[in-house]
Amino acid sequence: MPNPRLAERYAKSLIDLSTQLQQLDVVHDDMLLLQSICNKSREFVLMLNSPIIKADKKHKILYAVTEGKISNITQTFIKLLCNKNRESNLPEIITSFLQQFNKIKGIHIAKLTTATSVSDAIKNSFIQKIQTASSIKNIVLETSVNEKLIGGFVLEMDGKLVDASVLRDLNDVKKQFANNDYIHKLR
Repeated sequence: MPNPRLAERYAKSLIDLSTQLQQLDVVHDDMLLLQSICNKSREFVLMLNSPIIKADKKHKILYAVTEGKISNITQTFIKLLCNKNRESNLPEIITSFLQQFNKIKGIHIAKLTTATSVSDAIKNSFIQKIQTASSIKNIVLETSVNEKLIGGFVLEMDGKLVDASVLRDLNDVKKQFANNDYIHKLR
C-alpha cells in the first residue's frame, strides 16, 4: 500500500545523514542503482512486497543483490528498513529520495516524448531552448518513444506540458468536426 508520507520521511532522514557524512552524491548513485533494479525486475519488487517472505530473508536477498555495489550507509539503511518491516516501501523511498536530491541540487527533470527516438544533438537543442526560455541551468532530459504521437513531441517539466504532436492536432480537428463548427458558420 503506497505511503508517500512515510517514504518522504525516510528519504529525508537518509538525505540528512548522508549530507552530514558528506556522502550525498555516493548515496544518490546507490539510489539510482536500486531504482534501476526495481524498474528492471518486477519479481524483485514483488519479493519486497510479499508478506510470505520474512524480513530477514528479504534482507539477505537485498544484500546478495547489492553486495559490493552500494555504500555502507545505504546498506545500513536497507538493514534498518528490513528491521522495521518497511522494505516494501523501498521503491517509494527511492523515488522520494531522488526528488528531494534534485530539489537540493536545483536539478529540473524535463520529459520529452516523441514518435521516434531522437539524437543527442536534438536533445541538446531542447535543453538549450528550455534554458533560454526559463533561465533554469540544471536540466536533465528524459526521453521516451510513443509511436501513437505520429509526429511532433510532448514536453513536460515542472507541471507544465507542451503538446506539439500530430496526434493532438488530429484530435482537435476531430472535435471540430464533432461540434459541426463549420456547418454553423455557413448558415
